[in-house]
Amino acid sequence: MEKKQRRSVIRGIILALLAIAIGYTVFSTLTKDKVEILKVGSQAPDFELVDLNGNTHRLSDYKGQGVFLNFWGTWCEPCEREMPAMNRQYTAYKSQGVQTLAINIAQSDFEVKSYVKTMGLTFPVAIDKTKSVMEAYNVTNLPATILINPEGKVEKIITGEMSEASIAAYMEAIMPR
Repeated sequence: MEKKQRRSVIRGIILALLAIAIGYTVFSTLTKDKVEILKVGSQAPDFELVDLNGNTHRLSDYKGQGVFLNFWGTWCEPCEREMPAMNRQYTAYKSQGVQTLAINIAQSDFEVKSYVKTMGLTFPVAIDKTKSVMEAYNVTNLPATILINPEGKVEKIITGEMSEASIAAYMEAIMPR
């Protein structure tokens, strides 16, 4: 085969592959399930996760209680700074009907257990291994906290680090009346 002819064949193959890739991208974008954007007032999506102690947590089991749902990672410095304050406020509010559940985003059991032990955390910690809960709650940046009122509706969505005073005020806001 002549050099020019070979070059033309290779260009044709490359163009065909590009056309197929573009077509696939357009098709998958148009047919992808639309994820409903979570907003204040929305019914909080139910989920089921198992914590580090083997206990199952379903959001629906907390109906009638406030839920302080925190998404985090061991590598996240703002997460690390707010964990001790969350732990102190969990201790203060758990007997008043506010549950704290920390959801780690797909890290290993070993990493998360070591972190929880080192930090001395006493609230339930679960690992979202498939990131399905993270996706259901449209979490893209960590830390992220979703406040869920006793009726199961989203009261507030917080992204970024929280102070101890704000954590206490948020828990107060979702306390059953």
